[in-house]
Amino acid sequence: MFMRTERLFLRPTFPEDWREIHRGIADFRVVSMLSRAPWPYGEEDAKAFCRRPLPQGAMKFSVTLPELHGAPIIGQVGLERDENGHELGYWIGRRWQRRGYATEAVRGLMSMARAFGITQITAGHFLDNPASSKVLKANGFVETGEVSPTPCAARGGEVFLGRRYVCNLFEEVSMPDEKAA
Repeated sequence: MFMRTERLFLRPTFPEDWREIHRGIADFRVVSMLSRAPWPYGEEDAKAFCRRPLPQGAMKFSVTLPELHGAPIIGQVGLERDENGHELGYWIGRRWQRRGYATEAVRGLMSMARAFGITQITAGHFLDNPASSKVLKANGFVETGEVSPTPCAARGGEVFLGRRYVCNLFEEVSMPDEKAA
């Protein structure tokens, strides 16, 4: 499955993408905002991520930025089934942050989720990651009021507080036009 947004191209992740994935995520300031990615994030981690089969009901896309000479991978966006339905996850490499790419990639993924009949998506972010709050709110997510302890593999498994969000995909919501992280 493929998706073209205004500036991005979302496509499946292939085993040969491991180098670009590694380049983007092997940065502590990126990986420390994710719950499951280890630190240091090595080449073998990137290879395993790219080879990992998708669990049933999951979506995983490389976020690429089409340019004159190719389309580098600038991040990842995906959904996985969990006890609450579908959980959103994403990251954008530091070099491409603060340009609205995360907001745009999440919006594209949500469009695909709607097409597949997914009605609700949950998400969360560590409290020390306010940029993710902006991305989620710009895509119609609302705070659930839950702040829960969440382990962070990159920070040695230490537990940090994470704010939880939900988005009901078929409710009418007004989404701000402002660019988010």
